[in-house]
Amino acid sequence: MLDTTANAEVQMLLDTFGVALERGDIAAATDCFQDDCYWRDLVTFTWNIHTSEGKGQITAMLAARLAAAKPTGWKIAEGETATKDSGGITAWIEFETGVAQGYGLIRLKAGKIWTLLTTMVELKGHEEHKGFTRPLAAHAACVVDQDIDPACGGGDLLWPRGAETQSSPDPGR
Repeated sequence: MLDTTANAEVQMLLDTFGVALERGDIAAATDCFQDDCYWRDLVTFTWNIHTSEGKGQITAMLAARLAAAKPTGWKIAEGETATKDSGGITAWIEFETGVAQGYGLIRLKAGKIWTLLTTMVELKGHEEHKGFTRPLAAHAACVVDQDIDPACGGGDLLWPRGAETQSSPDPGR
């Protein structure tokens, strides 16, 4: 049976952190961090690659960007489990902003955030097409009846006319 105490501890902190951010309560959000802390943001909040070191810099970043970011839905990432070791607790997390889906990594020490990584996964309204909704690759769309459709352009990047489309034997044999 999985030990869920690490999960519960992380989720409880994420709930507190998330509520503070949704209310715009920067002091309460910053209180979720250790005094010696780091927040590395990759585009999600700052639209840049930015590291905030310490509560002062985190407070300044949130004061500048929180209203525009509108983060919500902080939770442990689907299919992930928090891990506990001598250094604290580590968990992969998911969240949303007003314009994007986010993913990150949180590390806790003594029940507070020591390091937080936030990354943008995709922009809302521009989600990646997956599975059957994904467009065909250029070479599959351009090859018609074993001939390259000249309307596709760049045909020289595809198989030359008459070439095998399956792997050939290793010439070194």
